[in-house]
Amino acid sequence: MLTASVQRGIGLVESLVVLVIMALLLALAAPSFSTWIAGTRVRATAESLLAGLQYARSEATTRNTQVRFQLTTSVDDGCALSTSGLAWVVDMVDAGEGDSVAGQCGTAPSDTVAPSILQVRAAAEAGGRVQVAAGASEIVFNGLGRRAPTGGAAAPAAVAIDVAPAGAERQCVADGGGVTCLRILVSPAGQVRLCNPSAPEGDSQACA
Repeated sequence: MLTASVQRGIGLVESLVVLVIMALLLALAAPSFSTWIAGTRVRATAESLLAGLQYARSEATTRNTQVRFQLTTSVDDGCALSTSGLAWVVDMVDAGEGDSVAGQCGTAPSDTVAPSILQVRAAAEAGGRVQVAAGASEIVFNGLGRRAPTGGAAAPAAVAIDVAPAGAERQCVADGGGVTCLRILVSPAGQVRLCNPSAPEGDSQACA
């Protein structure tokens, strides 16, 4: 009886020790897991924007007309253009009416009915936990796949779209944090690529 009681006591103590060790390990791993989640959200948003730009350029060359990629606050009729927009809309410039799709993002896609929306994409499922900072809210591609001037500019300049986690508690690697932030570069020639601003020069993922 005594032996059985001692064995049961030792089993309980061992279980408590294991639980304490697991709790400590989880506490230590929590920051790394949080950083990984933030990085995943950043990549999902960046890849969504990259897909929209590539689609707009592809449609421009296929249709041999100007096609526009626009960053928007939403994809409903309350939308507005924004350099920090997480959603996007692709439309045909030549067939559309007005200077933008602002206030018309909820219109059903059609290449014959204004505003000639071809595709829309709501913000990636990141809520307010990802932020975008773009050099322009709209990018237009011509039938050759090159950038077309917008806003009265004589020639298009390269545009960078930075994607980072929102909130000071999660910073980019370049700012001393642990999250790999991303940048999309769109050249005047229409080339679109995703890069890592914190990657060293010479790295295949570097933005330089």
